[in-house]
Amino acid sequence: MGFRVLIADPLSQEGITPLLETEEIQLDIGTEWTNTELFERISEYDALIIRSQTQVTRALIAKATHLKIIGRAGVGVDNIDLDAATEQGIIVVNAPNGNTNSAAEHTMAMMMALSRKIPQAYLSLKNKQWDRKKYIGKELKNKTLGIIGFGRIGAEVAYRAKGQRMRIIAYDPFLTEEQASKLGIKKGSLENVYAQADFITIHTPLLKETRYLLNQQAFEAMKDGVYIINCARGGIIDEAALYDAIQNKKVAGAALDVFEEEPFYEHRLLELPEIIATPHLGASTVEAQESVAIDVSEDIIRFMRGEAVHNPVNLPSIPREALTEIKPYFLLAEKLGQFLIHLANEPIQEINLYYSGDVAKTKIGPITRNAVKGLLARHLGDHVNDVNALYLAEKRGLTIHENMTSSTQGFTNLMRVEIVTKSEKKSVAGTLLNGLGPRIVKVDPYSVDVTPKGHLLVIHHQDQPGVIGKMGSLLATKEINIATMQVDRADVGGNAIMVMTVDRHIEKIELEALEQLEEIHKAISIDL
Repeated sequence: MGFRVLIADPLSQEGITPLLETEEIQLDIGTEWTNTELFERISEYDALIIRSQTQVTRALIAKATHLKIIGRAGVGVDNIDLDAATEQGIIVVNAPNGNTNSAAEHTMAMMMALSRKIPQAYLSLKNKQWDRKKYIGKELKNKTLGIIGFGRIGAEVAYRAKGQRMRIIAYDPFLTEEQASKLGIKKGSLENVYAQADFITIHTPLLKETRYLLNQQAFEAMKDGVYIINCARGGIIDEAALYDAIQNKKVAGAALDVFEEEPFYEHRLLELPEIIATPHLGASTVEAQESVAIDVSEDIIRFMRGEAVHNPVNLPSIPREALTEIKPYFLLAEKLGQFLIHLANEPIQEINLYYSGDVAKTKIGPITRNAVKGLLARHLGDHVNDVNALYLAEKRGLTIHENMTSSTQGFTNLMRVEIVTKSEKKSVAGTLLNGLGPRIVKVDPYSVDVTPKGHLLVIHHQDQPGVIGKMGSLLATKEINIATMQVDRADVGGNAIMVMTVDRHIEKIELEALEQLEEIHKAISIDL
């Protein structure tokens, strides 16, 4: 019978050519099937290829008794139950790189159309008006382009913008000065980008920390007459704040391809002549649709031939016995990474992992991936997962070292994650307590005992009488309740740390209020 592959959603014909040309594959097209028919026949197939239309639910996966791999011809996998697929040993692959060129080109097209008022001039001409003075634009040459998010697409936009002789300043938490220098661009903070850029383009995922990243406060920090381009994700821009910024002449114009709620038909933003918009077309090119289909098709073929797939999304197959042994450490590793990334003050250059005790006797590779996933997730969101974490770290120039050590510090098992930046090292250590689950037991040199979940507050302070009282009183005025507290110090009267669990997320303005206290060096809010 060969290897049977079902295509459930429409794909580029050219994109599935690799499948059609592979003799061992029997390819069926089920784009016209009803949901009932899909449920009845899915057990016949070894592989399933979809886009965004077909919902691969737990119920469907339960019916897919022979399914070995699912391919998503696109970036997201939100229409696939990854947990159910992993439980059944089904690997999921996607095509994260296929739309990079398309999205970068669309960004440049939107920037040029915005700066030269092309859509507005065209509509004027259609209305039989010939008003050349009304549509005087601005050149890109010698203007500063601020790029927020310097991954694949951000880098491609920079490459094209340099061709327009623009100056580039980029913000990305993983971009180092050395990398920026090699690329001929300037690395800056968000504040630098806001203060210097004539045009600002966004290329970050939508995360808790990037939602409404461009808000009223951000617009106020920008240059007068700035232009905004968003071809990334809706929700990164506070649309109400953008409307006000355009009305107040702070923002000269905006080009939007994505919106907080889509479809985006009726919104007062579209009434503004300074706005140009497209209906989420960043990846809508013949070439991009062909590319994502080819990427997935080729991964299906690699899998069938027993080769390593290039774009896996979920956990690869691990022998059941080994998985049972190491799985409890996955959560600990991920939480250590999630906690540690909040302590970094500079871009990471190196990640070191130290294993001792029982955990050192296990298969540590998947545990390392979970730790790196936790570190990257703060800035990459669901673009990073257990499988691609090491690949994404490598692409960002991070080196990773795994180390076995005999130092358990009295624990049955101990795992320490360390990050190295240009000027400092930060680390956090944790253990699994029998019956109690993950615990953070060390933050840098300080000993603590913290359950890594909920809302945490980390305070670096001077060891002096009354500090805890001042801090507690201030939190009380903000109606922030302390659930637990751990305190340790390096020396009497020297540097010390407090790690608290509190009942709610602590806002930036509240952290700034804490840092106004003379004895407090830094306050960090961490949500796990």
